[in-house]
Amino acid sequence: MLNTREMLHRQGYNFVSDKSTAAVKPCMWCKRAVRGGDSCYKHQFYGIETAKCVQMTPTLRCNQRCLFCWRSMEHELKDEEILSPEEIARAIPALQRKGLSGDKPFSDPAFWEEATTHPAQYAVSLSGEPTLYPHLAELIGILKTGGNSVFVVSNGTNPSMIKKIAPTQLYISLDAGDAENYAKICRPEGDPAVMWGNIMESLSYLREKEAAGVRTAVRTTLVKGLNDTQEDAASIEKIINTSQPMYIEIKGYMYLGFSRKRLSEDAVPDMNEIRAFAEEAAPESYSLMDTNEPSRVVVYRRNK
Repeated sequence: MLNTREMLHRQGYNFVSDKSTAAVKPCMWCKRAVRGGDSCYKHQFYGIETAKCVQMTPTLRCNQRCLFCWRSMEHELKDEEILSPEEIARAIPALQRKGLSGDKPFSDPAFWEEATTHPAQYAVSLSGEPTLYPHLAELIGILKTGGNSVFVVSNGTNPSMIKKIAPTQLYISLDAGDAENYAKICRPEGDPAVMWGNIMESLSYLREKEAAGVRTAVRTTLVKGLNDTQEDAASIEKIINTSQPMYIEIKGYMYLGFSRKRLSEDAVPDMNEIRAFAEEAAPESYSLMDTNEPSRVVVYRRNK
């Protein structure tokens, strides 16, 4: 029987060390783009070069057990060595090349070499909650060297770290409109009321972050039967209207990975339902920017 680390390695995770859970895993869109195929929605919305995007995490630890999450929280690696940001950054290029090695025979050789040798974007979003890594601010600074962009996706439960970091773009997840539904959907470790309060505190920093040059986004994963009612949309709209992120992303749940053990395929919303919810959840000060059907995403941008 495979242990958790071996199972994740077979799924494409390449670990920085045998004792750390810092890892790199090229996503499906990166692999397609390296082969000359389609790019992901971050290219469409934000101009990111998909083939040069590294999907990674400094830790697989997480303090939530979201029902819709595709990761294997049921088989989580509990113990890990905390590596320095320099050690993680040093290891990333070789791990990215390893993860894309199977795509090399199907790619233009010069393009594959360029894409794997000179990454231009780092998505700190592979799995886990990155703000639980104590040196995240320093790691972001290293990854941004040379003009690279860094996107960080956080659940917002660690506001002290949110206040410290300065990525190119910061996502805060908002998957419920109140503490009660948050507890049911995201199943946090610890007191749900405290965790919800932490998320609200993180959201309160978004305008401050934007003033410092960080693009900000609030992302809601829409799950049918969990957070898709008009009441949910109205509650989320109020929170967004207060926090005022630059972007709103409403992303439909996709029936993938270990989430299939917790939810049925009936929980997947269609594109019309995602659009309708996004229209309700976006305050009047926002306008529709774009949509991406393959990734089931609708994006609104603040007018000013």
